[in-house]
Amino acid sequence: MKLTKEQLEQFDREGYLFFPQQFTREEMKALTDEVPQLYSRREAYNVREKGKDAVRTNFAAHMYSKPFAKLARHPRMVRPVMDLFDEQVYMHQFKINGKMAFEGDVWQWHQDYGTWLNDDMMPTERAMNVAIFLDDVNEYNGPLMFIPGSHKKGVVEAKHDLTTTSYPLWTVDHALIAKLVERAGGKSGGIVSPKGPAGSMILFHSCLVHASSSNLSPWNRVSVYLSLCAVSNHIRRFKRPEYIAHRDFTGIECLPDDCLLKDYPVDLPWKDGVPASAMQTTSVPFDEMKKAA
Repeated sequence: MKLTKEQLEQFDREGYLFFPQQFTREEMKALTDEVPQLYSRREAYNVREKGKDAVRTNFAAHMYSKPFAKLARHPRMVRPVMDLFDEQVYMHQFKINGKMAFEGDVWQWHQDYGTWLNDDMMPTERAMNVAIFLDDVNEYNGPLMFIPGSHKKGVVEAKHDLTTTSYPLWTVDHALIAKLVERAGGKSGGIVSPKGPAGSMILFHSCLVHASSSNLSPWNRVSVYLSLCAVSNHIRRFKRPEYIAHRDFTGIECLPDDCLLKDYPVDLPWKDGVPASAMQTTSVPFDEMKKAA
């Protein structure tokens, strides 16, 4: 899959691309069948909703689940980002976000790069998300909301919200959101919300301001996010556990396009459990650690 000139121009202008039905229902089944047993695990990598048992985010499934390890190497998800960066990419973060029926909480307005910069010391915004819907996404089950063109502002001011939900974010205040929405078109396109069937894919810039509301519907909205970073732009600090922010900066080698339907070998380094080293953190920058070594 190679992005066209028109798609590259749209991405530069709006900060995202939407690909309805990028994957088939058969391909999705290999992933959705795996989610319940992943969510059932009582592990640190399953972050649950505040005061609830529903999983908000599952981290790093590509390290211990074969179907998701194959997805992490899928050319339809990885190669468009390589096209945009003209460089190999590594997996900075891998999440299965579970916006579960009746229980899925909000994700506040934020930029992903704001968190990656503040928490991980990622040098520039040469990283982005590729999301795939595991469930049909409609206007009722908490779809993503984007402010088109907001990535053009670069990194905006944010505050570290540690209390609203069970997962801390560097969030953008309401006054600035109102300005960004008005600048993007106000009620006429200042907020967009891509919706579509399971298997649809979104690629979006790491500075694009986005959020999602709670899910009060009877339908789950589970999505997978590959946060892919240019190899040259790897993080410089390991303040967060490795299951959240990965430390292997090796470029991803893609599998064949039919990898979700066929049995290709993949490495599962955490299949027997997350190693203690993945839980260790430090505030010392990466370059200083290398000098000390």
